[in-house]
Amino acid sequence: MLKFTPILLAVLYGLGLFYFSSRRLSADLTQNSTKLSDPQLDAYCKRMAKIVGVSELTVYIHEVEPVNGLAAPDGRIFITRGFMNKYQSGEVSAEELSSVIAHELGHIALGHSRRRMIDFSAQNAIRVTLSMILGRLIPVLGIYVANILTTLLAARLSRSDEYEADAYAAALLEKAGIGTAPQIALFAKLQKLTGASGQPLAWLMSHPKTEDRITAIENLKENWG
Repeated sequence: MLKFTPILLAVLYGLGLFYFSSRRLSADLTQNSTKLSDPQLDAYCKRMAKIVGVSELTVYIHEVEPVNGLAAPDGRIFITRGFMNKYQSGEVSAEELSSVIAHELGHIALGHSRRRMIDFSAQNAIRVTLSMILGRLIPVLGIYVANILTTLLAARLSRSDEYEADAYAAALLEKAGIGTAPQIALFAKLQKLTGASGQPLAWLMSHPKTEDRITAIENLKENWG
């Protein structure tokens, strides 16, 4: 029993860390956000709300400059002020920004926040287990190897979530009469919008490569016929 104690503690630590991090994030979002109010975006949100069977799809603006969208663990959807600035300057269309909202709604509908809590705890357990095993086989370096392998696993799981949210958004956008063209168009300009220069190794990225995401959506449309 004692040999499993470090693994059990790692799982409990992961659960606790995720819980308190989520609470802190939720408090920050509440304090630094305002409700989105834009006639065109509101109209698209009403279309999507009707399809998913909710009375209202509320979106908030997080008052930070980076261009991003976020599905909070408590089920709220946020668009950053930086993204809204791109929309208001004409660099991003209402349809393209709606595709971001649909994507974040996908994360919520598919239960990714809950799954990430479980994944995070499991990753801590895996890291501890690998560190114990590899630490004996490869003294000193074993811990670093364990961290790298766990990071690879986390990145792979995150990319899987992104593909699922993309597919959910694509289907929702089609049903709402917006279509997937804005979703694809936004991906094509995403690197320029975010100011990203270069990309890390694909297998370490938490998000799939842009071209792979576009290809996945195009394949979906072909399968829909």
